[in-house]
Amino acid sequence: MLQVLQILTVSLVAIAMALALAHALELPGKLRLAKEQYLAVQPIYYPGFTVGGAAEPLGLLMTLVLLFWMPRGGAAFWLTVGAVVSLVAMHATYWLLTHPVNNFWLKDVDLKGAGAGFFSFDPFKRTSDPARADWTLYRDRWEYSHVVRAVFGLVSLILLVAAVTLS
Repeated sequence: MLQVLQILTVSLVAIAMALALAHALELPGKLRLAKEQYLAVQPIYYPGFTVGGAAEPLGLLMTLVLLFWMPRGGAAFWLTVGAVVSLVAMHATYWLLTHPVNNFWLKDVDLKGAGAGFFSFDPFKRTSDPARADWTLYRDRWEYSHVVRAVFGLVSLILLVAAVTLS
């Protein structure tokens, strides 16, 4: 049972990290795009990345479950704690920096169902005026937030794999 939990947890965290890393690796090329090109490319991510994005909260949840299975005080336990902290930081980065910008990119897209609910959700009730915003500020915030998320994801994956190999 523990091995199945470990494999599932590592897989979910790897998927979450891979999505953020994919965005981070695109950064140099996307920063060279003109406004029209960038705005044309940006909406292509949402269908697939939204589905794959479910791995992030599930990975965090599974890592917390795994933490309770780890013997307290040992190296594997503390590595798993580190993985949880890094995953929380990754998730917080999304909600604080990335998610509000998604609303800017999707302002002209007619979303339906779960996607509409998810992208309209803002736990901090922030408001902005997209008509007055400089698109490059949104671009830079969105792109660099994914670099930060990729770093947190990679750290959490490394810590988690180390914990699993030691347990």
